[in-house]
Order: sequence, then structure tokens, then C-alpha cells
Amino acid sequence: MAIDVYWASGCPFSWRVLLALEHKGLPYNSHKLQLSLQAQKSPQMLAMNPRGRVPVVKHDDYVVFESLAVLYYLDLKYPSPPIFGRSAEEAAVIVRVIEEFQAYTEAHILGICRSLLADEIFPEGGPPLGPEALTEAMHGVAREARTIEQRLARSDWIVGEDYSACDMMIFPMIQLLRRALLQPRGADLGRRFLPVEVHYPALGRWLDRIESQPGYVQTYPPHWRNG
Repeated sequence: MAIDVYWASGCPFSWRVLLALEHKGLPYNSHKLQLSLQAQKSPQMLAMNPRGRVPVVKHDDYVVFESLAVLYYLDLKYPSPPIFGRSAEEAAVIVRVIEEFQAYTEAHILGICRSLLADEIFPEGGPPLGPEALTEAMHGVAREARTIEQRLARSDWIVGEDYSACDMMIFPMIQLLRRALLQPRGADLGRRFLPVEVHYPALGRWLDRIESQPGYVQTYPPHWRNG
């Protein structure tokens, strides 16, 4: 029952899948792709995902892509420990909060990161944002950060009492945003967000909590280790 994972370093969508695999303790074959070389658009990859994007998971003869779909597949296939809740009600809240984040915040974060991280590869998503658009995107991120802060002030995790798919979906985006705002060009933009533990203390504790999870170190983007 081989699980093959095709991913890219620093790609938040890939990072979500690695977090889920490590949390569930599932063995997998790692295939790190170089987006700068367009490896995600090779004939082999396009045969599995015609959109030419990562992550892609191949489990024996079955292929699944899009990070949320991968997490859902893994949870149904390997239900312990669950990452979509322990009841229908909890599962619905987890999915709802994920969809809210994707609808109202994810594009803002990606726009900021695409504009500030000159050393990263963003094969999709359009041109960098101008100054006014960057400011507006940061306002959108701050609104969602306040919502997440309120949730984390009541619980260790964003939804419920357990580390879930909701945490795994949002965490890589926050980490990518932190990396972008720490760049020299991000200093003014990040003034009200960084340090996270000062402006959003519950969110800061949550970041530390995920970083202390077993297997977390194996998921950390390799090319971030030296800078």
C-alpha cells in the first residue's frame, strides 16, 4: 500500500499534506519537485494532474490532488487519528472554517507573498500587487487573524479540542506570510502583525503548538532552513 507524495519545498498546499501524513504516522515515498524547473508540468506529472500543480498523492493505483481533497481522502482511508472531527457537527464546522479561510483570506496571503518573496516560485496567481493593493490585502489578513485569535483564545486548536485539518490547512499559509513580512520590503506592511506573539498571543501559542507536534521537523521546507 505505497503512498507516493509529489510536493514542492515552501509550497503551502504541499505542506498541508505532509503535516497530515506525519500526524497520522503514515509511511510515504517523498518526491520533491523543483518548480523552477517546471517539474510539476512534466509528462509524468501531467498524467496524474492535468493542471500541473502540486501536491499530488498516488496511493497504489489511485491519484488524488488538491490539498483539501487529499486530506479528506487520507482521513477516510486512515481514520485514526481523525482530522475532520469526531462528529458530523464538528466535521461541518471544520470544513466551514476552512472554506471561510479559502474564500476570504487565502488570496490575500498569496498576493502578499507573491509580491514580497522574490526568491520563491509562484507559478500561478498573476503579477505582484501594487502598494495600495498590498495594504488592502494586509487589512483582509488582519481581519481573519482577529477571528482566528478569538477562536484560539478559547481552545488550543482552531476548531474543537484536537489538532485537525483546519489547523493543517491554515498553518502553512500563516508561516509563508510570516516569511514574506520578515523581508526588508515587508517591514512596514507587517508592523501590526509581527511579532505574532505580541499582536496575536493565542495565535503565537498555536504556531508553537504545531511546531512541537511529532514529525513536524520532517515537513519543514528544506530551502527555508538556511534563511
